[in-house]
Amino acid sequence: MSVAAIPDAGAAPDNRGLGWFGIVRLGTVQAAIGAMVMLATSLFNRVMVVEYSVAAAVPAALVAWHYGVQLTRPLWGHKSDRSRSRTPWIIGGMSILALGAVLAVDATIMMADPGIGAALLAIASFTMIGFGVGMSGTALLALLASRVSPHRKPAAAAISWTMMIAGIVIAAGLSGAFLDPFSEPRLAIVTSIVVLVAFCLAMLALHNLEARNPPVEQASPSQPAQSFPDALREIWHEKEARRFTYFVFISMLAYSMQDLIMEPFAGFLFEMTPGESTQLSGIQHSGILVGMLLCGVGGSLYAKRFGQNLKIWIVAGCLGSALMLAGLSFAATQGTSWPLVANVFGLGLANGVFAVAAVGAMLGLASKGRSSGEGTRMGVWGAAQAIAFGTGGLTGAVLVDQLRSFTGQDASAFQIVFTVEALLFLAAALVATGTTLIRPSGQEKGLAV
Repeated sequence: MSVAAIPDAGAAPDNRGLGWFGIVRLGTVQAAIGAMVMLATSLFNRVMVVEYSVAAAVPAALVAWHYGVQLTRPLWGHKSDRSRSRTPWIIGGMSILALGAVLAVDATIMMADPGIGAALLAIASFTMIGFGVGMSGTALLALLASRVSPHRKPAAAAISWTMMIAGIVIAAGLSGAFLDPFSEPRLAIVTSIVVLVAFCLAMLALHNLEARNPPVEQASPSQPAQSFPDALREIWHEKEARRFTYFVFISMLAYSMQDLIMEPFAGFLFEMTPGESTQLSGIQHSGILVGMLLCGVGGSLYAKRFGQNLKIWIVAGCLGSALMLAGLSFAATQGTSWPLVANVFGLGLANGVFAVAAVGAMLGLASKGRSSGEGTRMGVWGAAQAIAFGTGGLTGAVLVDQLRSFTGQDASAFQIVFTVEALLFLAAALVATGTTLIRPSGQEKGLAV
């Protein structure tokens, strides 16, 4: 049994799991993480590329590096499994994330006159962001998986991810509103306030939460704690967990390719200001929010009514995303006459439907190991997602750079990349159609994919 499965000292002997308010509190921590990461992956990327004329591959490489650093997620998860409390890992990770985000602001401003100092600071800050997200995010998901009763996990996935997207939407909307007219002091002040408020809210939400809610499930009540290599081997030898790892990688590769090119796309072809393109990112995440709510509520009702799994929601989300990306590909040739805002909202909606079903499946599988803990399993899937996100984001940005140089046309470059993304989503839908990731059983049939 992992040490993490032992109730904290002083905890009440209650095994019902987190209530709805407790789940919302953990969702608040997710929102804080999302708000801080949004600055690095969206806003700073836009400023470097459009305002400072830095090649899109530079911020893309930094974001890819922060995902590469997250390959340490299984290790952080395993360490949190073997500790008495996951909260210190969440707090420690968020502290590193907050400091890295503040340093990334300085690195972004230094890109106006790039040199070795700017490069070193950028690498250091994005390294800290990667370590912070990996440590805090993995421990947080493991805490959610171990403290939520099985019948509440689908709803917990929807609530947690909905709040994360809400945090991104609010942070993007507010920072976008106060960034215009753009100036470097304004950029530093606005982003620092976002980081400070997000961190403080997370600390308030975490206060005494874990100590008052002992674990609901144990990965293996009769097994001793495993070593890290043994835990990884067990997970990889499980057919169900291994297939889910493949699915996470393929689907998230398709999901992530537009992350780093959406704001430059809006700036180059639709002549949007930094504030306007940041707000466009907020609109996309608003669509994700609605899609997650739709899947969380509709998927649960569908499963309860018809006894079916959520594969239909995964496939619908992938196909909808492919359709919206095809629309963006066409928009590249139409310019400002195209309803970009509606298209981007539709993309977010489809992404949200797909994502929340996958997260629900992840929470359900995390507690099914014979002896590996929730943290290690979440870490493995988090690492697969990080590889996909890093590869996808960097690939999208590099393709745009190379195609712009080769064709001499911004529209053609973005059109080709959006088409490739649409095809990847179609491939993800095919994988989901032919793969049973979780077999429905009892109360958890709604978690099936």
